[in-house]
Formats: sequence, C-alpha cells, structure tokens
Amino acid sequence: MSKVPAITLNNGVLMPQLGFGVWQVPDDEATAAVATALEAGYRSIDTAAVYANEEGTGRALAASGLPREELFVTTKLWNTDQGYDAALRAFDLSLSKLGLDFVDLYLIHWPQPRRDAYTETWRALERIAAEGRARAIGVSNFQPAHLRRLVAGSEVVPAVNQVELHPWLAQAGLRAVHAELGIATEAWSPLGQGKGLLDEPVIGKIAARHGRTPAQVVLRWHLQLGNVVIPKSVTPSRIRENADVLGFELAAQDLAELAALDDGTRLGPDPDTFG
Repeated sequence: MSKVPAITLNNGVLMPQLGFGVWQVPDDEATAAVATALEAGYRSIDTAAVYANEEGTGRALAASGLPREELFVTTKLWNTDQGYDAALRAFDLSLSKLGLDFVDLYLIHWPQPRRDAYTETWRALERIAAEGRARAIGVSNFQPAHLRRLVAGSEVVPAVNQVELHPWLAQAGLRAVHAELGIATEAWSPLGQGKGLLDEPVIGKIAARHGRTPAQVVLRWHLQLGNVVIPKSVTPSRIRENADVLGFELAAQDLAELAALDDGTRLGPDPDTFG
C-alpha cells in the first residue's frame, strides 16, 4: 500500500484520508479483519460503541506490534449515552474495551435533535479532549443546523463530521458548510452498502477505462473530493483491493460522470429524525 495521504484537522492533528471501518463486523471477526487491514497498510481504524466490536478491534491493535503513534483510532458515543455524565462514563468504557490510553478521534454518533442533548454531550467531549484522552473530537450525521448551533455555543469546533456519502448522495451542500466551518468530511457507507451503487453502468465504464474495479473508482472519487473514507470488508482480498486506490487518478470527465449520479438517494436513516 502506497503511503496514505493525510489531512490536517482543525486542531493540527493529522488523520489518514483512507481508513478501515468495522460496522456490522461481529466482535470475534473484527480481530481478524482489523489485523488483515493493518497488514494491508491501513493505519486508521473506525469503530463505535454500538458496533459491539471495540474489544475485538483492540485485540488486533495490541497484537499488531505497531507503535501507537502510527495508529489512528476512532470510536463513537451511542445515542443512549448522550448527556454530560453519561458520555463521560461511556467514553471510559470504550477506552477500556479498546485497551487504549487515548483515542485519536471521538465522535457523537447521531445528533438526536428531538432529544436535544447534543450540546450538553459536546461539553463532555470537550473535557475529554482537554484531558488529552481524545486527540480530536467530532460528530457524525450532523446536519448544517446542528453544526451551526454547536459551533455557536461551544469553545471547540468539531474536527470531523462523519456522514453518509457516496455518488448517489454527494452531500455538496453539507460539504460546503464543512469547508466554511473548518470541519473535515468523512464518508460512511462510501460504497453504497452493497445496494447496487457499484453496479451502475457509468461506474463500470470508468473502471474499465482505468483497469480498476468499481469499488476502487468510487474510493478514488472520495479521495479526490477531499473526503476521508472508511471502506469496510471482512474479505481479505477486498480489504487489500480497497487499499489499492492511490496509484491512479480520475480525469475531469470521470468526475463529471460520477457527479451526474447524485440524485439524493439516502440509504441510511434521516439524521433529522433518527433516534
């Protein structure tokens, strides 16, 4: 794997632009999947409390023998643990399960606007960051209104917003807000969750032009947009294939054809109502 480019977060922390996600990977399988990813050259690993695989992820990190400073570990706070005290307790539990002294990025998983606790939760994350137990803090699935409210009432601007993002849902408006506020865009379900995105004929044509797979084309699209991207797989060959996206570049025509696929199709929950 060629050296993965890094982006500089708004607090100066460097984050690899290509990482490995473990959503829907059972805990006992996460150890092997993360170990394969680390062997393939990934250094950024993305998990969450609700994935119930922080322990398996932590076992792979410990067994890798890699220096801690070479790793970038993200986990997320689940909805049931929103609120100041609950968030602090949940973070302690996540850290214990991972077997780490600190994480590189800690995210609020969903805004839950109807519950309206995310500003209080954010205060807990600010404390965690101030104590050095998270090198950076951010959010996931936040909409522009949620971000603006958080920024207006807080000391710390989120470093990252991790959102559903793929060629069917390119999130141009949200990415523009991120650019304005200095927030990095991270894409979850970057390959469309196996729900037909990779079967789009235009993606197949672009892949054929470059001698690449459809998944590699979509991941390359993310990187050229400036997104942080975290593909997930438990298949060793696919884990390695998804890492091999740094040796080619999409042309302007390719990017224009991919842009035309954006029809606003959301495959996951609506952040304004979920939770």
